[in-house]
Amino acid sequence: MWDVVVVGSVNADLVVNVDRRPVPGETVLGSDLATHPGGKGANQAVAAARLGGRAGIVGRVGDDGHGALLRAALAADGVALDHLVTTPDAPTGVALITIGPDGDNSIIVSPGANARLSPGDVEDAREMIAGAAVVSFQLEVPLPAVEAAASAAERAGGRVVLNLSPPAPIPDGLLALCDPLVVNEHEAAFLLGGDGDPARMAAALAGSGPRSVVVTLGADGVVVAAGGGTTAVPSPKAKAVDTTGAGDAFTAALCLRLARGDALPDAAAYATRAGAAAVRKQGAQSSYPTPDELPGA
Repeated sequence: MWDVVVVGSVNADLVVNVDRRPVPGETVLGSDLATHPGGKGANQAVAAARLGGRAGIVGRVGDDGHGALLRAALAADGVALDHLVTTPDAPTGVALITIGPDGDNSIIVSPGANARLSPGDVEDAREMIAGAAVVSFQLEVPLPAVEAAASAAERAGGRVVLNLSPPAPIPDGLLALCDPLVVNEHEAAFLLGGDGDPARMAAALAGSGPRSVVVTLGADGVVVAAGGGTTAVPSPKAKAVDTTGAGDAFTAALCLRLARGDALPDAAAYATRAGAAAVRKQGAQSSYPTPDELPGA
């Protein structure tokens, strides 16, 4: 029934552009505050839907203006909201984002209602999860909910994709279900206890438990580790205006192509095009491409 079901966070992104980031104790002036729909879970669901996928989300928002904004944004892109729960005793999650002149961002997340997502919510959504070819996770929601949903997806024959963001230790049992584990260089270094050559990091991570690994390298593409070998996949060139949410666009496109039957390196190549497209515009979800907006391979 579903190409991709995302179990994850739903946030309002509060964004300010700055000429430079302040050092501790310093105040700098920024642009007008902009509010965008975001959250790694919602971003991935929207990105998959905009690329033509049948997408649903399992998550929580507050009973407030931000929650209403996010529901409307998800619905507008055709994401199924049957299991987006309204939480009356917590605010909707918020991400505070500063964007520098180079397009790079710094983000602080206040989880709010996201922190209330539970294994009970997963049980309520079991039919949606069981009906998905790929179930995608991040770590902006509590780990017990992620573990419960990953186990449910595995039992139903779905493919589990975990984007380890923000980085945190994960149990061996969850790691063993990942196919792939998606990390950037910093997240890979966190898991390995130090950085190094991306191909070696990908191979080392693949040997630590997951079924496959994708290490993202920004404008330099990705490295895929699967079946005992590694493959470097370049990214199309793009002028970065705002990198917020580009990793989520990549992961969503990767999940969608895996759901459609692509081999992992081919899915990663497609996903780099979605990630490159997403950095060309301001915002996260507002930057996500339709298929005809993808840059050339």
